[in-house]
Amino acid sequence: MDYSYSFHDGNITDLINSRTLHNHHDFNYIVQMHSSLVRRLSLERELEGHHGCVNAIAWNSEGSMLISGSDDTRLNIWSYSSRKLLHSIETGHSANIFCTKFIPETSDELVVSGAGDAEVRLFNLSRLRRSGLEEGGISPSAIFQCHTRRVKKLAVEVGNPHVVWSASEDGTLRQHDFREGASCPPAGSSHQECRNILLDLRCGAKKSLADPPKQCLALKSCDISSTRPHLLLVGGSDTFARLYDRRMLPPLSSSQKKLPPPPCVNYFCPMHLSDLGRSSLHLTHVTFSPNGEEVLLSYSGEHVYLMDVNLASGSTMRYTPGDVSKLTSLSPILDSAVMHSPVSGATLNGFPVRKKAAAGLDKCRKLIQIAEKSLKGETDYYYGIEACNEVLDGRSHEIGPTLMHECLCIRASLLLKRMWKSDAHMAIRDCQRARKINPSSTRALICMAEALSMLEKHKEALDFAIAAQSLAPSDPEITERVENIKKNLAAAESDKANMEGDRGSKANYRAGRVLSLSDIIYHSEGENDTSIDGPEREDSDYDEELELDFGTSISTDDSDPNVVHRNINLRIHRRGDSSMETGRPNGSCGLPVLSSENDKVPYQPEVAIDMKQIYVGHCNIGTDIKQASFIGQRGEYVASGSDDGRWFIWEKRTARLLKMLHGDEAVVNCVQCHPYDCVIATSGIDSTIKIWTPNSSVPSTVAGGAAGPETSNVLDAMEGNQRRLCRTREAILPFEILERFRMHEFAEGSFHPFECAQT
Repeated sequence: MDYSYSFHDGNITDLINSRTLHNHHDFNYIVQMHSSLVRRLSLERELEGHHGCVNAIAWNSEGSMLISGSDDTRLNIWSYSSRKLLHSIETGHSANIFCTKFIPETSDELVVSGAGDAEVRLFNLSRLRRSGLEEGGISPSAIFQCHTRRVKKLAVEVGNPHVVWSASEDGTLRQHDFREGASCPPAGSSHQECRNILLDLRCGAKKSLADPPKQCLALKSCDISSTRPHLLLVGGSDTFARLYDRRMLPPLSSSQKKLPPPPCVNYFCPMHLSDLGRSSLHLTHVTFSPNGEEVLLSYSGEHVYLMDVNLASGSTMRYTPGDVSKLTSLSPILDSAVMHSPVSGATLNGFPVRKKAAAGLDKCRKLIQIAEKSLKGETDYYYGIEACNEVLDGRSHEIGPTLMHECLCIRASLLLKRMWKSDAHMAIRDCQRARKINPSSTRALICMAEALSMLEKHKEALDFAIAAQSLAPSDPEITERVENIKKNLAAAESDKANMEGDRGSKANYRAGRVLSLSDIIYHSEGENDTSIDGPEREDSDYDEELELDFGTSISTDDSDPNVVHRNINLRIHRRGDSSMETGRPNGSCGLPVLSSENDKVPYQPEVAIDMKQIYVGHCNIGTDIKQASFIGQRGEYVASGSDDGRWFIWEKRTARLLKMLHGDEAVVNCVQCHPYDCVIATSGIDSTIKIWTPNSSVPSTVAGGAAGPETSNVLDAMEGNQRRLCRTREAILPFEILERFRMHEFAEGSFHPFECAQT
């Protein structure tokens, strides 16, 4: 579809011409990732040199070199100018490399890697150059074997050449100082004696914002702010990203210490994901924006979300557990906006409107007309939603409350018709915003009732529908809607009663037989027949069951089937307390022994920061290393890989899809922008790295890629990804199970990997 509205970064020709009139010292900073360049991105080169999935790529600070880590356990260093392989290092890792970095301020001579063998290894490239050894013939300068599970992410601090931080699935974030020794633990010591744990989150995972942390938070990602390096961001096996101030953390500790998780500065989580309870949703990547003012969160089984770091204490973006329930309950609206007629093209408050403001208002009206056509089915719902996004997120300062209310209601209706994952939750947000503008809006109330019905919150839906009926008692459509919700409520209560009656007989049946692998994976045929944005149970919690089950069955040669069955039933209470999580023979979780006085103190729920933008269209289920990245020095665009072999670029401000490219035969995991040029590197399941530059003659949303020209429609690709997001049964098998079979985990954290093979 040809868009009738431009992007917010202006015309690049005008920017170039203005350089002759004004001395722009930051011209490259402004135009590096201009929309006209991004829309011309296409594949320039494939870098060949690995023999397995490329799980990690990173540029050096100058952008002159690119480093990559792979399943083949090699680190490759590439020249940016020649696009050729400079060095290939056989690291000695015994499992897949998941992360790698150049160490800053070392003239790019020090590089570090982290892998599935739970090790962090440091290499000095100057030794390779001086010795004249053959490629790969270099021993590590330091080996850190402190972790007990896979190392998923490394972080470095700008200007600090001595320290690297590693995040592991063992629930710890460790600080490795190269000045303190070349190995850790020292010879003759155990990993439990290493005093380098900066964050101990082995008992830090939360089921919801209101619940205290109990389970092990298997860390998947971490980042250090480049503008305020004391700020540390981590994400892992629950839905909450955590922001810490390193200056406020306790001294480094060892795993022998039984410490509670330290308090964080902020939790980040979209409000609708904060109270899922038992859920398989987790974070795969967290990162700061270039200016450090925003963070980006990528979820497995969900979308990518943008959030603000610095919020005033009274900001509406902050929420508590009580606010979560208020979002879906009928309550009086306070401090509502004053409704007035749309601003005319001639005057505003009695004064003439400037031409630019009038043109902007006219543009918004046209966009709302596009959305109304979509609502009538004349165009796809997606385009109507993007038109509303442009008005509400890109031009909200140009419209008054009346148009804003209208646009919010239209977008909510479109979201409910599109029915992608979390669309019903986004519609609820729009309805609540519309009600704040006009508390007597029957349209907002009815949309709210419909959204809640889709989430099977029938009681709450009935409250909103009855409120709408009281405002328009003669409206037959509203009356019919009320009756339908009443029928749905009665049916839901009847089904609940039947399920409770059947629960005892099912338990007796299961107790009498041994569970097979098929029973575990496909545990409930009926529970997956919900709509795309159905109730929260669609996000199966069986990843937690499987983790416990396989942990037991693999590490025990003569396990009793009945014991396995009981462990499965205790899945949510037992997660993270097995010996494989902490390396303790007794399998204790490591919670501190609190005094009786402290036991009486009730848990005080934290405050979390809500989302300010959502990016949809991709799919993130098959791997837990999938990145979402800010693009450009200003971070005006957001990019993410996808399970369909594509990668996506959105405008950060409006979430408008800018570009979709085919980057892999299977899955794109890594997307890394060059620090100064309009160049992007991607990698995934393929053994090659793709380099993308704006060399296409015509700007477009879709372009050809490594696998040939893109033939499918943009919407078809995105809708296919939405279907993948909601097939939770199939999604569990490829990664969650196979990864556990590929790696045996034994006491004391020693790893004995199977032969590594591409998935």
